[in-house]
Amino acid sequence: MTPEPTFDPTVVWKPQEGPQTALISCPIFEVFFGGARGGGKTEGSIGDWLEHSATWGEMASGLFVRRRFKQLEDVIRRTKQIFTKIGAKYNETRAEWQMPGGAVLRFRYIERDEDAEEYQGHSYTRVYVEEATNFPSPGPIDKLRATVRSAGGVPAGFRLTGNPGGPGHLWVKHRYINPGPWKVMADEYDLSEYGIGVQRLERIFIPSRVTDNKLLLLNDPTYLVRLKQSGSEALVKAWLDGNWDLIDGVYFSEWDEQTHILPQSFLANIPKRALRFMAMDWGFAKPFSIGWYAVSDGSWGLPPGALLRYREWYGWNGKPNQGIRLESKDVAQGIISREAQDEEIDYRVCDPAMFAHDNGPSIVEDFLSAGLFFRRADNKRIPGWTQVRNRLSGDSLGPRLYVLETSEHLTRTLPTLQHDDKDHEDLDTDAEDHAADELRYACMSRPWIVGSVEKMVRQRNYEPGKMTFNDLLAMSRKKRLSREAAR
Repeated sequence: MTPEPTFDPTVVWKPQEGPQTALISCPIFEVFFGGARGGGKTEGSIGDWLEHSATWGEMASGLFVRRRFKQLEDVIRRTKQIFTKIGAKYNETRAEWQMPGGAVLRFRYIERDEDAEEYQGHSYTRVYVEEATNFPSPGPIDKLRATVRSAGGVPAGFRLTGNPGGPGHLWVKHRYINPGPWKVMADEYDLSEYGIGVQRLERIFIPSRVTDNKLLLLNDPTYLVRLKQSGSEALVKAWLDGNWDLIDGVYFSEWDEQTHILPQSFLANIPKRALRFMAMDWGFAKPFSIGWYAVSDGSWGLPPGALLRYREWYGWNGKPNQGIRLESKDVAQGIISREAQDEEIDYRVCDPAMFAHDNGPSIVEDFLSAGLFFRRADNKRIPGWTQVRNRLSGDSLGPRLYVLETSEHLTRTLPTLQHDDKDHEDLDTDAEDHAADELRYACMSRPWIVGSVEKMVRQRNYEPGKMTFNDLLAMSRKKRLSREAAR
């Protein structure tokens, strides 16, 4: 039997008809609420807690989380405007509310996985994650799920809010937005070994836009105008419409899928004589990324010196930023099986971490035993990202970097990567950056300077069909080897 409420929350707060009402009455365990700016997300979470704590009294316990504690200031201020009217007491030192019926609501920040581990052993019947897209990885949030439990029969719930953009845009979009609004999804777990059987945890995306927040538009009629002045056209449209395909503030703003992605049929353009190489970023618990590249000599449809990423193997388990835990010898065999028997790979570069010894042979040695020789990639970060951006931008002849449409995971992750908030020149390393790292290794293996190819062409009287760009590279290598031998 549901206990009688200890107070009537509608006296001080009432949900607006529409998404807020749907949130508060939603029986689904996991809800992502909002997805657009000004949709009343925080108000919805506060109202959900009011309803939950009023219904379950001292058996209710809540946790409000953001990535930085300072980001909680507005939430705390708003709760003070509401909760004090019903007799709740706020402890500034502990940053928690004691509600009239005995329920407790805490405000905390969780920046990384280690912070989430401090909550092991805690029990909450409601967890609210504000602005989930501020978290580059779902890791800290996933660990909080273990704290959502109740020994007293209280229906526990996990509530998240967020807008498009931010370092966590990709994983939030994958988990909540892509399945579609109002669609109940479920993760199933077979617990037969514990005598329980198959259990389901359901989740749903409840969209809420500024047009659903009638009170905001009534009380602040110029809000929409100010919002339009606060960012780029793409960002404002994403905020207002909840369009998760429009992203602002990305690291690789030079990326243009219409320009850089080529159809799979273009693969037939690559001649057998083209210089080919492979680049790899290692991962076990996290995804590994492997890309095969061909270097254009200017005779098969791309500018001289351009790189074409024509094949991809991405080791993930279908969940954002999670690997398939494949041993190095199995990855080596997977590489071999994906290459044609007559496909000549001129060289391979890899993550320098693969050369490390850890009580046994290095990963590179495991690959060598399978007949695959790798050299250490130049993994300088800022110069590497500069190489990627320069190639994406190109020059008067066009970009110097292209990918086939089968490069699913590079094209999925690269456009969403964000700047690191501590070093704006670098990208956020907590995000799913494995394909980007592999691309960086590839570009650093063939550094390109704007104008360098054109200068070489003019000096050598290069003509497609006579002396190829690969011939020029071969001549350059031969001269270098001769100089080294003379020393």
